[in-house]
Amino acid sequence: MTEEIVLNTTQRRVFDYITEFGSITTLQAFVDLGESRLSARIWELRNKGIPIKGEKVKVKNRFGESRCVKKYWIGAENGNQSKAG
Repeated sequence: MTEEIVLNTTQRRVFDYITEFGSITTLQAFVDLGESRLSARIWELRNKGIPIKGEKVKVKNRFGESRCVKKYWIGAENGNQSKAG
């Protein structure tokens, strides 16, 4: 019998975003969810047994400069299956 994982509202939003789009970055979490503490939500989800992986990726800021942000996804070895980019 599988035990259901109980998530609070902010954890559920992050989990649902990853499930829908394949991954989430710190920038996407802030812009799309208003979540400024993504790493805390990821830590909480991992502690609940959700196998979240992560890596640093480069993105462009509004000035066209490269910046590194963290990208997270569930399960697979890399987040290249992401629809959200």
